[in-house]
Order: sequence, then C-alpha cells, then structure tokens
Amino acid sequence: MLDNPTRTQEDNRPRTGAHPQPEAAISWTTIRAIFRRHLGLFLLFALLCPIGAAIAVWQTAPRYTASGTLVYEPSEYKARELQSIIRTDPITEAAMSTQAEILQSLHIAQKVAERRQLAGNPEFNPGLRPPPFWRRWLAPAPEQNKTALPGPNPDPNLDAMLLSVQAALRARPIRFSHAIEVTFTARDPLLAAAAVNDAMDVYIKDQFAAKGRLVRNATALLRKRAEELRRETRAAEDAIAAYRAQHLLFQGMHAGSDAEQISHLTEDLVRARGELAAAEAKLDATRGRAGAASLAAVAPSVVQLRTQRDHLTAQAQAQQSRLGPAHPAAEALRRQSEDAQRAVAAESTRVIAATEAERRAAADRVATLERNLRTARDEADRAAQAQTPLNAMLRDAEASRTELQAVLDRLQQTAQQGAVETAEAHEISQALPPGRPSAPNVVLDMAAGTAAGLLLGLVAVYVAHLMDQTLGSGAEITALIDLPCFALIPEIGRRARGPVPLEEYAIRRPLTAFAEQIRTLRVSLWLGAARPRVVAITAAQPGEGKTALTLSLGRAARAGSERVLLIECDLRQPKFARMMGAESQAGLVDLLRGDAVFEDILRTDPLTGLDFVPAGRVTSDVLDLFLSAAMRLLLEQVRDLYDLVLLDTPPLEALSEARAIAAAADCTLLCIRWRDTPRMVVRRTADQLRDSGAHLIGTVLTRVDPRAHVRSGYPDAGVYHPRYRPYFRG
Repeated sequence: MLDNPTRTQEDNRPRTGAHPQPEAAISWTTIRAIFRRHLGLFLLFALLCPIGAAIAVWQTAPRYTASGTLVYEPSEYKARELQSIIRTDPITEAAMSTQAEILQSLHIAQKVAERRQLAGNPEFNPGLRPPPFWRRWLAPAPEQNKTALPGPNPDPNLDAMLLSVQAALRARPIRFSHAIEVTFTARDPLLAAAAVNDAMDVYIKDQFAAKGRLVRNATALLRKRAEELRRETRAAEDAIAAYRAQHLLFQGMHAGSDAEQISHLTEDLVRARGELAAAEAKLDATRGRAGAASLAAVAPSVVQLRTQRDHLTAQAQAQQSRLGPAHPAAEALRRQSEDAQRAVAAESTRVIAATEAERRAAADRVATLERNLRTARDEADRAAQAQTPLNAMLRDAEASRTELQAVLDRLQQTAQQGAVETAEAHEISQALPPGRPSAPNVVLDMAAGTAAGLLLGLVAVYVAHLMDQTLGSGAEITALIDLPCFALIPEIGRRARGPVPLEEYAIRRPLTAFAEQIRTLRVSLWLGAARPRVVAITAAQPGEGKTALTLSLGRAARAGSERVLLIECDLRQPKFARMMGAESQAGLVDLLRGDAVFEDILRTDPLTGLDFVPAGRVTSDVLDLFLSAAMRLLLEQVRDLYDLVLLDTPPLEALSEARAIAAAADCTLLCIRWRDTPRMVVRRTADQLRDSGAHLIGTVLTRVDPRAHVRSGYPDAGVYHPRYRPYFRG
C-alpha cells in the first residue's frame, strides 16, 4: 500500500469517542422539529378520526333512551323461623347493586321481549336484518333443506335477540338513596318507554311472587313438621303409659307413696326403739338395777309396799327388843312384816312380768318396723331404677310437646305474615317517551373523534420517531459517527430535470441547488489542511447515488479547469460506459491484469473533457486485483498526473473490495441516502472503513427531499429555505 502524505493523525484517534451519543434531554425545539418532520402523518390521523366520526354519526340511526325510577324498601319478617329462609339484609350499596343486576338480568329481558314481541323486531333480532353486502357476496346462497326434521325448529337467533334486549336494558342504583333508575334504549321512543315500564312491573311482580312462594313453602314446612311432632308426641305418651303399666309405676297422688311410707316407717321405728329403751329401763328399775328414784318412777306400788314392809319390820324389831321375841305383840308385828315382805315379792314379780311383756312387745315392734323399712327401701330402689328410663321418656315427650307448641305458634304467625305481605319495591316514576334521541351525540362524538385524532396523531408521530432509524441531517450524522457532512445533495425528479440525465445536471444547470451542493462538496474537500488527490467515494448500500455524485463532482471540478480523472472501481456493476457514451472497450481490469497500458484504457468525457477509466470486462478475482501491486502503481502514477482522482467504489456493506480501495486512497467520502440508510448500517460501515485503515474524512447526504427537509426543523434545513430561491435558477 502506498504511503499517502495526505493522511493525518486523525486515523489513529481512539475508537471509544467515535460515536458520541445525543443528550438525553429533549428541548422544545427538538420536539417541534420532530413534529414538523412527521406533520403529514399527524394530519393524516388528525383528519381521519373526525371524518370517521362524522361518517359514523351520519350512518348511525337515532336511538332513544327512556328512564323510570323505582324504590327498593324490603320489609322485615317477625317470624323467627323465616329468618333463615327469606332474611332481608340491611340496605347497603352492595344490596342496591344486586337489585340493579337483577333488574337488568336475562330473565327480565326475556319477559320484556315476550311482552313487546321483540322477536319480530329487526332492531333486536339479528335474524331479521338483511346481511351486509360483503357477506352476501362472500357467502353462498343457503340450500333449501328438503329433509327437515319434523317438529318446531328453534330460532337460532333467539339467544342473540335476548342478549340485544339485555344490552338495551340498564339499571343503576342512585347514590345516597334507595332508588334504582331503569333505562331502555331503542329506535322507537314509545317502545323504549314501554319496555322500561314492563321491566319495572315484571321485577315488582316477580319479587312479590317470590316472597309468596317463600311464605307458602315455609308454611308447608311448618305444617309437615307439626304433623311429625304430633306423631312423635303421641308415640312417646303411649310408650310412657305402657312402661308404667309394665313396671307398676303410678303418677299423681300415688307417685310419692314409697317415699312417704319409708318416712312413716322410719318415724314409727324411731318411736318403737324409744319405747323399747323405756321398757328396758323400766325393767332394770323393777329388778333393782337402777336407783330408788327410777324404781319409784316405774313401780310406785312396789316402793309403797317396801316402805310399809320396812315400817313393820322396824316396829317388829322395836317391840321384840322391848317386849321380847315371844311377846304376842312382837309376834304379831313380825307376822305382819313377813306378810308385807311376801306382798313386796309378789308385787315385784308382777311388775317385772308386766315390764318384761312390754319390753318384748316393744322389741317385736322394732323388729317388725325394721323389716318393713327394709322392704320399703328395697321396693323404692326397684321403683327408682325403673323410674330412670321413665324420666328420660318423660323429658323426650315434654320436649316434643314444647316443640310442637312452638311450631304451631310459628305456623299461625306465618299465616298472618302471608296475609299482610307486600312487595319490596314499587314504582315512583314511570317512563315517558323521550323527546330527543340519546344517540348519536353529534357534539360529543365529533369532539371525541377530534380528540382521538389528535391523540393518535401525536402517538403516531412519537412511534414514527422511535421507529425511524435513518439519518435526516448532517447533525445526526456527526452525532452518530463523529464525521462532518460536507453537502446535502437534493433529489432531482425526472420531471424537474427533463431530458437532462442526473449525472449531467450539475453542468447543464449550474445555477441550481443541486449544482451548488456539488460545489459545496468540492470546496469542503479542497479547503482542508492537506488537499487530497485520490478520493474514494463509497456507500453502504446500492441506490445511494454515489456514482452520480462521482460523475457530478468530477465534471464540476473539470469545469473549474482542474485535471480530473475518474476511475470506475465498481467492476461488478459498471456504469461509466453507458453514462459517458464510451464504447465497451478495455478498462481497469485489463490494466491490472497486464493486458493493456494506461493510455489504452484512458477515455475522455465528451461533455467536459475530463478523463475516466471504465471498469472493463467483468472478472471473478476482483479483490486480488485491487490488492495487487499494479493498483498501487496506478494510483502513484495518476496522483502526479491529475489534480483530483475520484474512485467510484462498490457498496461496502456487501462487497469486500470497497474496503481495499478505500484503504489505498488518500481519503474516503461516505455517501448516505437521506431518510433511507439505517443508522446501524452507517455506524457499521464507518467502523469497517476505519478498521481497514481508510482515512474517512466526511460524509455526503444524498437524495434529499428539499421540501420535507425544510419542514424537518434540522439546523441545516435552511439550505433549502424558500428565501434562497432567488439565488437559484432552473
């Protein structure tokens, strides 16, 4: 590779700063510029949405909404047995919302449809509407079913009709009240009002009927339960009677005889035992085992006789001591004393026998009472054991009787409740036919369409900005790859340039903006510190205008009396021969192969007189030719012969020889198509050129739309501002 003195130290700058990123903050100027660039897209959505809304309003048939109001006031049930059946919750927001859902349920809608015969209304029955034209055009005509099954055929559109009626029927609770507003929307105002009144009437009657059914069901349940309890009570009483008869158990006055008998026997036994103790004490006293006081208490006759005996005995002893034992008076007293002793013995025997008889009688009575008490107690224990099951049976029977009485009382209350029952809701305002349609709302719909259009337009602008990965100005290029943009070459359409080819436009129309930008590029190249001689002009992709730019730049330089040489290095798609009117002869390939000399392949432009070298015949070893020593020798030779040598290279993204050509040139100029070449491709192309050692000095933005660029708001958009039009011609 030749050592180019025009290279600077810029080639060796660090790669990390090659692609500075734009600042994160976006100014209002930037936002305005973005908006101006996508103004057409914004206007498209901003106009389409209102137009669509206007068409929709114009095509929509007017619909009327009638409304009525009812109040929901549930009554409280006093009967306790109904609380679990038809208990009423307190009126809360949730309860009111539930009633509103019931009002707009499918059941109410079906009743309304039946009353108003909406199955025959095309507004609600889709089966009666004519199909749209596209369906008639796409769908084949249905064949007649000649073998239809007998019996009624269900309407397949019945469900759709009910859903349409339900959608038209709306109910909402009014906040901070017990009222519910019912509305119905239809094309006929009379139908709308009648449907609202029918819905409220069906709702009220259904609620009243439901409460009546619940009361009747509760009454039937209570009667059934009462009959069951009667049978249970009767069976329990029969079982109690049979059990008492079997175990000889009595009730009423004889129910406590055992306990009373035991009580009497116990009392008698206590008395008998007292009498026995008294008899034994009396017996002891009569036998002399107790004191004199006890004996005097139990046998006063014996005491009296003993006293008399002792008196006689004392007199007899006194007379005997005084008169002598043989004295008749003493003898008489002694005999009286003996008689008194015998009387005492006889009386004591009699008293002892009587007392012994009393003791035995008392002992026998005690024994008898003890036997009777044991017998009574055994009988009471037996009765108590038999009474335990009887008590359980009595409790069950009493519980059945109590429950039966409660059920009978509740049955009477339920009958009374059913007699005075009323509906939980009633109408407070019936619906009247509305005087004006509720839909479409022209003002609201148009405002919504306009707002939607503006919003969608802004969203579309933002999305288009995010999705736009192309480059639209030199500032964006500089921010992306840190290279200046030397010129903005405008797009010249066929109508604007007429019969003039694009590559000749700068020469034939020298006062146009296109020619001015070519001259701007020429000045940018020439005003550098080291004026390059060999310049490679490349692009990332085909169709970016590099060949037309090369020819236009070369002819403009030639028109300025410079010695210019154009070398066509795009060997796979050669265009010089066609564009410059040269015959297909030997070219660059022949020179690099050694089949021709430089003078043989040199051609002259008939328009400006500049020299150019065509590509020559197509070959397969293109890369080897550009890497050969012949290519380096050619560039060294022409560098001394010409003031400017332009190399038209192939697209760099797909072809590798472009990198070799760019590395051999003094500098490289990168063509970027305006609003077309992706940023990622431009960045990758710049990196590839730098990696290959090419001296990439700047870029050219090609095929720019001047009008769109003026509206873009970019800093370099002033190039095509209308105020500069007087400076250009053609």
